[in-house]
Amino acid sequence: MLEALFGTVNREKVLLYILAREEGYPREVAKFYAVDLRSIQNQFEKLEGGGVLYSRLLGNTRLYAFNPRYPFLDELKTILEKALAFYPEEEKDRLMMGRRRPRRAGKPL
Repeated sequence: MLEALFGTVNREKVLLYILAREEGYPREVAKFYAVDLRSIQNQFEKLEGGGVLYSRLLGNTRLYAFNPRYPFLDELKTILEKALAFYPEEEKDRLMMGRRRPRRAGKPL
């Protein structure tokens, strides 16, 4: 839907995923959308290079989230939320769904 604005459909997917889940990593996003990992990695790199996203290491995993210092963050989120409103309900539900199973008892956070 926003491909004309963002340049690629994968960039839109990455941004919508981060909007819905607050953070994520490339392999997780590629698996969720069943697309090529390298193309998703490229989008994460470009978005981080442009200051839209920032990353941090959690163990061996590089997690990405919206950069709170990005000057157009509120406007970007508004556009993404409006676009998400036009997605089919099952797609929105799948995107907004969190963990599917509970954490093991006694597992550290």
